[in-house]
Amino acid sequence: MLRPRIIPCLLVHKGGLVKTQGFKSPKYVGDPINAVKIFNEKESDELMVLDIDAATNKAEPNYALIAKLAAECRMPLCYGGGVTTAEQASRIIDLGVEKVSVSAAAVADPALLTRMAEAIGRQSVVAVLDLRKKTGLFSKGYELCTHNARTAHKLDPVAFAQQLQQAGAGEIVINAVDRDGMMQGYDLDLARQMRAALKVPLTMLGGAGSLDDMKALITACGVVGAAAGSLFVFKGSYRAVLINYPTQAQKDDMCRTALSAHRQH
Repeated sequence: MLRPRIIPCLLVHKGGLVKTQGFKSPKYVGDPINAVKIFNEKESDELMVLDIDAATNKAEPNYALIAKLAAECRMPLCYGGGVTTAEQASRIIDLGVEKVSVSAAAVADPALLTRMAEAIGRQSVVAVLDLRKKTGLFSKGYELCTHNARTAHKLDPVAFAQQLQQAGAGEIVINAVDRDGMMQGYDLDLARQMRAALKVPLTMLGGAGSLDDMKALITACGVVGAAAGSLFVFKGSYRAVLINYPTQAQKDDMCRTALSAHRQH
């Protein structure tokens, strides 16, 4: 039976683990391999690792790092960063990774998802869309960004997410740029829009500051992936670095209560 997934998202920058705010000011928070070891112990549902340098630098995926991550990881692992071909995706899967995510490359060439799905299976293809709220007196809605939100695209985010689903994405991750690192809750309006428009699994990223925020997302959307970065690497108002994750009992209770509330809506 499908159930909500609670997913730590780790950002890799210059080989280290970092956390950003609004996709800016990366703060070093530790070693990615050590973080994976801790999430293993805490029995995380899944793990997402995104190399935030690769696409901007037009670099190949860091296969050496990927191999180390996959060898250490005892949970399903999704890796993204620098993937522009189905051959690269196949090589990453061969290293022991369960899912491969693409962002800028999917915007440039949606048919890449079709080729990836043929090579590694649709269930292993993840499209990540970075969205930020439009600014300006008469602007409303969201714009799609790539390359760490430095490049904006004139595409309707919902329609484009549906296009990527049709092309071969087995999962869509919506990353809310404005909420990245803010720890003030998910964009529930955006989550509802995307959940209503898509048939494939949906994961939301950006804004989670507590388990209550995840509970609100699940209440709004039902079975959904609740991903977070800051929530799982910081502790307290001073943002001391501490890798953490809810216990199985906490997670089960939260998901059960939220799904029950979702069904009553």
